[in-house]
Amino acid sequence: MNTNTNTDTDTDTNMDIGILGAGNIGRPLGRHWVAAGHRVTFGSRDPGRLASFVEPLGERARAAAYAETAEASDVVLLAVPHPALDGLLRRLAGALAGKTVIDASSPIGVSDDGLFVSVLGAGLTQGSWTAERLPGSAVARAFCHFPDELLWSRGTRQPHFWGVGTASDDPGAGKVTETLVHDAGFVPVPLGGLKESSALDPGGALFGHVSTPAGLRAAAGL
Repeated sequence: MNTNTNTDTDTDTNMDIGILGAGNIGRPLGRHWVAAGHRVTFGSRDPGRLASFVEPLGERARAAAYAETAEASDVVLLAVPHPALDGLLRRLAGALAGKTVIDASSPIGVSDDGLFVSVLGAGLTQGSWTAERLPGSAVARAFCHFPDELLWSRGTRQPHFWGVGTASDDPGAGKVTETLVHDAGFVPVPLGGLKESSALDPGGALFGHVSTPAGLRAAAGL
C-alpha cells in the first residue's frame, strides 16, 4: 500500500481501477489514485470528450466506454448520478461480477421542509440497494458523504487529516476500499456493514459532514 498520495513509484499493490462517471467525484479521485501509482480508466458514454483531462495525467490514465472500463478493472467506483445508476448496473452486472465495487453515488432528495433525504426511503441504504443489483460483486460504500468540491483540495493540501466513512459486508472489499481512501489522501472510518451505512446516505448523520476521523466516529455514534 502506498503511504503517500503524491508518489509516482509503482509497487506490487497498485490496482487497475475503473471509474464509471468522470464528473465531480470521479475526476478528483482518479487524479489522486493515478498520483498514488494506480492505473485508472475513466469510463464515459463519450470517452473522446475526456482526452484533454486524461492525457496530462500520463500513461497510467486512460478513458474508455463504460463496458470496457468495467471489464478491464479489478476495482470499480460508481460515480454516476443516481438516476442513471439502475440502468447502468443492469447493463454491467455481468462485467462487474467478481470485482470490488465502491458505490459513491447518493440517492439524494429534498423533503418538503427543505432537508436532504434519501429517495430510497427509510429502511434501505444505498449500499444495500446496490448490492441487491450486483449479487456477484463485493460492494462497498465510500466518498458519498464528503462534499465533492473538496475531494481534491482536502486530499492534497491536508493529506490524511480528514476522515471518510466506509462500509461493506465483505472484508476484502472493505480492506480495498480503506486502502483507496488512504491513497486519495483521507483516513478511512469503517462504519460496519451495508445495512449499518445509513449515516452515509442523504439525511444521515455524516452526509455533508467534514471532520476528523474522531469527529466522524462521534457523529455516527461509534
